[in-house]
Amino acid sequence: MLELLLLFALGYLAATLSGAAGFGGALVLLPALTNLVGISAAVPILTIGQIFGNASRVWFGRDDLQWKPILFFLLTAVPLTILGSYLFGEIDRNKVKIGIGIFLILLVLYRRTNIKKIALGEKGLLLGGGLTGFISGIAGSAGPLGAAFFLGLDLTAKAYIASEAFTALVIHLTKTIIYNAFALINWTELYYGLFIGGAMILGSWTGRKIIEKLSREKFILLVEALLILSGVQLIWTAL
Repeated sequence: MLELLLLFALGYLAATLSGAAGFGGALVLLPALTNLVGISAAVPILTIGQIFGNASRVWFGRDDLQWKPILFFLLTAVPLTILGSYLFGEIDRNKVKIGIGIFLILLVLYRRTNIKKIALGEKGLLLGGGLTGFISGIAGSAGPLGAAFFLGLDLTAKAYIASEAFTALVIHLTKTIIYNAFALINWTELYYGLFIGGAMILGSWTGRKIIEKLSREKFILLVEALLILSGVQLIWTAL
């Protein structure tokens, strides 16, 4: 019972963080789930929970969805998520984590320097979708990689959260289908995933209320700070 209460609290915290910044939930939940059920079961459980978390963020921000960048992102994300899911467990996840962590830290530093910026625009999401989908498939989560690409579009906070959540939802649904085909999801994974999912719906609502009170400048600072923290955590846990 104590374990379930702890997981509910962590699920709520993870979804609140994701609802306010667009990412971060997996970094809160995955270590706790790994300690409880092991990494092989933790990834499918996290995937199920994030379906609820992302679906609720999409619903709360349904009027702010930006369909063109969403379609560009998913055009490459879906097929490469399928490919990555087939390779799940066959690639060194620690090396993947270190690579993502370094990329996120360098991205924020790049955004904060006076170096002339490369404008990838909406078509840059073709690259972002492919990378995010493949890494999410092979490693269980791509962290805030997809969110980092959406951040470069200069969307409003609500549009950024909702649109990124929609793409994440599609990726997690795709992984669930593939994982289920390989019998990676059984009743235990489904039970924990649904339980955490309920907590994440409530957390997504809380996150939505938080971003409604933040100015754009504070929102960008929040996201960039979490990108750096996420990068450091990914590298730390992989070493």
